[in-house]
Amino acid sequence: MSNASLRLVWVYPDLLSTYGDQGNALVVERRARQRGLDVQRLDVRSDQPIPTSGDIYLIGGGEDRPQRLAAERLLRDGGLNRAAENGAIIFSVCAGYQIMGHEFVNDLGERSPGLGLLDVTSTRGEADRCVGDVLGDVDEYLRLPQLTGFENHQGITHLGPGARPLARVRLGKGNGTGDGTEGAWNDTVFGTYMHGPVLARNPQIADLLIKLSLDVNALPPVDDRWYEALRDERIAAATQPA
Repeated sequence: MSNASLRLVWVYPDLLSTYGDQGNALVVERRARQRGLDVQRLDVRSDQPIPTSGDIYLIGGGEDRPQRLAAERLLRDGGLNRAAENGAIIFSVCAGYQIMGHEFVNDLGERSPGLGLLDVTSTRGEADRCVGDVLGDVDEYLRLPQLTGFENHQGITHLGPGARPLARVRLGKGNGTGDGTEGAWNDTVFGTYMHGPVLARNPQIADLLIKLSLDVNALPPVDDRWYEALRDERIAAATQPA
């Protein structure tokens, strides 16, 4: 794969990068380079235009006000929507996940429009925050192992008919709707409430993003011992009796 290249865009790290979400960009970049890919990574701050020629776009989580500002700027810019129209792969976390949907509730208690790239709508829950480790079974269509991550959110996200759940939770709240769903995805856009960073704990998801961007069915194997050790540690910690 040494002749292939990958354009990786990390969106608004100055506004949306909590709970180690920068690690998602580091993991995708490293796992692509381990396969011999030429990776061009661009970190795009909120005062810069979003390029439309990227292959994979990553957007993380953040507090309520930065989330509102990020959504407003992404809507004005339009670059991420145009990239999606071009077939780019987008992976979003927590606040970024809510922005991918039709609307969410902002820090002012108002409904803010999202980008409409996922058929989901987010509201603010009235119960306790969803905080803690999550384990879930990933949508069987994606053929991935168990999802592991850490959630910390007040939002509740409802899926429309155009979105599939990323996973079904065994432990944790996930989307917070009580139906056992966690995250959402369509052909090219993925959203999850999982931090961790989630791609360090689930490197097969990072590989999936790379495969989709390259339009290939498989990637050369790499040394996964570090990732598997981390996964085993976090899964064991989550399933131990309190």
